[in-house]
Amino acid sequence: MIPVRRIVAACALGALGVALAACGSSGAPGTPKPAPPGPPTSASGSAVPSRPPTLAPGPSGLTPVFTNGPRARGRTVALTFDADMTADQGSRAAGGEHFDNPRLINTLRAFKVPATVFMTGRWADQYPAEARAIGRDPLFEVANHSYSHYAFTKDCYGLPTVAEDAMRADVEKAYAAFKRAGVPHPMPYFRFPGGCYDQQALRTLSAVGVTAVQWDVVSGDAFATDSDAVARQVLEGVKPGSVVVMHCTRSAAPATERALRTIVPELRKKGFRFVKVSDLIGATNQHR
Repeated sequence: MIPVRRIVAACALGALGVALAACGSSGAPGTPKPAPPGPPTSASGSAVPSRPPTLAPGPSGLTPVFTNGPRARGRTVALTFDADMTADQGSRAAGGEHFDNPRLINTLRAFKVPATVFMTGRWADQYPAEARAIGRDPLFEVANHSYSHYAFTKDCYGLPTVAEDAMRADVEKAYAAFKRAGVPHPMPYFRFPGGCYDQQALRTLSAVGVTAVQWDVVSGDAFATDSDAVARQVLEGVKPGSVVVMHCTRSAAPATERALRTIVPELRKKGFRFVKVSDLIGATNQHR
């Protein structure tokens, strides 16, 4: 990543100058219904602690950055989905563009796959009922992807830039949006829009107390139409402890749901177990 550790993922993120949109949760007839509301649980079914696991601050108190879990503590993998919607895309939503993908969310439920959804506050404001349903489903956890989906560094795939003195407020505004929507337990994890950050951004967000979450496997699903290619890229990249970055949106990642129908059973055949990001961070802390 540039200038600290920006992951160059042009295949998945090069087009993020137009923010990708994300996960809905309303189901079509005949699809699995959401699990009853309740406290978040880990992949093992146990309740998530009141204080979710986070990484210790980095040097000089910088916001810590998490990329993947331990490689030698079982064959686990975390699928993550970015729920992107920029602050200025309301007109597109009003015009009928769908910033959700109910079929994908229901596929995860049907396969009983835990997942972490990195949601923008703007998306939660647009789809409060869907944000609430995802947040109350024990299968999922909601984490912070900023409010505006503007970049926290310059030259980040054409995204508008958040001013340095507005970065903390943008993250906190997203948490406020989750609260308005009724998301009960948003996690203290933050994903930088575009995956772009530098030391100044890490220093500025240190007061928020989040762990920045990146990834080590790029799905290549952004604007992809070939689900087989997306599945192949994930299956070839996953290692024990991997974090996979994906998107769930009807308009900008149309092949992802079909790809999941291949990815999930194939990884299970290989002995992988799906977990949430919180599980990987907790395992990382135990491994140290």
